[in-house]
Amino acid sequence: MAKETIAKPGWTALPPGGVLPAGTAHDFMTGDWRSFRPVHDPAKCTHCLICWIYCPDSSVRVSAGKFAGFDLDHCKGCGLCAAVCPPKVAAIAMIDERAARAEEK
Repeated sequence: MAKETIAKPGWTALPPGGVLPAGTAHDFMTGDWRSFRPVHDPAKCTHCLICWIYCPDSSVRVSAGKFAGFDLDHCKGCGLCAAVCPPKVAAIAMIDERAARAEEK
């Protein structure tokens, strides 16, 4: 007899080892377990959008062909965006998530 699961908000609602239908990832706020957060410096950004291409979570927002921010509800903090940002530009830095949340309060 299968045990029923009650949907909870966030990534904890995902069934362990289960396969979800396509297009449901947006329904889960998976960014709440992030250790590092990307921070964008608009003064340095050249809007090359390499970060958008490489982001595995589609968490880089683009508007009118330019960088428009991060979707922190779904960003896992992997740091790929910062790693692929051209070194001469260095418009994305990774900061400690706990420190960032403490500053927000």
